[in-house]
Amino acid sequence: MSAQHRSPAVQFRLREHPKGSVQPDTWQLTHDEPPAPAPGQVLAQVKMLSVDPGMRGWITAKRSYMPAVQPGEVMRAFGVATVLESQSEHFKPGDHITGFTGVQTVGVMDARNLRKIDLNYASPTDYLSGLGMTGFTAYFGLLDVGKPQPGETVVVSAASGAVGSIAAQIAKIKGCRVIGIAGGETKTAYLRDVLGLDAVIDYKAGDIGAALKAAAPDGVDLYFDNVGGAVLDAVLMQIKRHARIVVCGGISQYADMDNARGPANYLQIVAQSASMRGFTMLDFIDRAPEAFMALLGWKMKGQLIFREHVLRGIESFPTAYDMIFSGANQGKLLIDLEGAPS
Repeated sequence: MSAQHRSPAVQFRLREHPKGSVQPDTWQLTHDEPPAPAPGQVLAQVKMLSVDPGMRGWITAKRSYMPAVQPGEVMRAFGVATVLESQSEHFKPGDHITGFTGVQTVGVMDARNLRKIDLNYASPTDYLSGLGMTGFTAYFGLLDVGKPQPGETVVVSAASGAVGSIAAQIAKIKGCRVIGIAGGETKTAYLRDVLGLDAVIDYKAGDIGAALKAAAPDGVDLYFDNVGGAVLDAVLMQIKRHARIVVCGGISQYADMDNARGPANYLQIVAQSASMRGFTMLDFIDRAPEAFMALLGWKMKGQLIFREHVLRGIESFPTAYDMIFSGANQGKLLIDLEGAPS
C-alpha cells in the first residue's frame, strides 16, 4: 500500500447502541489508518455518502433484515467511491463503485457489497438518489408490492422525501391519481407546484383524516407508507375494498424503536378485505438493473425529477443524521466528502 493510502482516514463509528433517541455521544469520530485489503476486498476513497432513515434500524440491537452495526464499528452507509487498491477480481484501481462504503473518507470494503458504476450515465448524486437504492426502493415497492392500476387513487406519505417523491412520480407515470402527504408549506408547495400531484395534504395544518376524506371522497386504492403512526391510522379509515397498503418505513416511530406502536385502525384491513405488506430491497436486489434502466429512461424523458439536499464534509454526518428525523432536509440527503465542510 502506498504512503498516500496509508495516511489516516476519518471515520464515524458507533460508540454504543442508543437507548431511545440518538444523542451526540452515540457517535465517535476517529482518525485511523486503513488496513491493507484482504482477498475479496478493496481499498477505496469515498466521494459521497447517503444519509437514510434506515440507519436508525441499523444501530438498534433488535432483530431486523440485516445485522446491527456493533459498537466500535464504522457506521454503515451507502456511498459512491473510487477504488485505490483491489484484491477482488471484479474491481481494479480507478473503478467507480457504489454500495456499502461506510461513513469514512477511505476504507476497506467487501467487494460483495459493491457494484461498478459508470459516471458517463449519471452523476454520483443520482447514483445515491433516484438511480440508486432510494429510487429502487420506490420502484419495487410501488410497482411490485403495490401494483397500481391506471385511474386508481394512490396516497404517499413523506411524499416530498427521497423515496416518497419518486414513488409519487412513478404513480403519476402509471396513470394514477396521486395524493401526497408532507409537513409544512415548503414541502407541500414542492409537491403541488413542481411534481404536479393531484392533491396535497399538510399533516401539520390540521385534521389529516378530514383532509384525506376531502381529497379522496371515493376512498384510497393504494397507500405507500413511509411514516406509520397517526398518518397510517388516518389513511386506514379511508381505504377502499381490496386496497393495498405498502409499508416502506415508519419514520414516526424511529425515535424510540423499543416502544414502536402499530396501527390502531388495523381492523379496517379486515373490514375492507385489504392487504398490508412490508418489504426491503433485499427482496429485489437481483433486479436492480431493471429498476436502474426504467428510472433512467423516465429521467431522460423529463418524467422524473430527483431533488437532493447536499451537505459538505464528513464532519457534517451527525447534523445530517439529525436532519433526517427532524424533517429539515429538502429531498435526498447526501454528504459530499470532496467539498469544503458546510
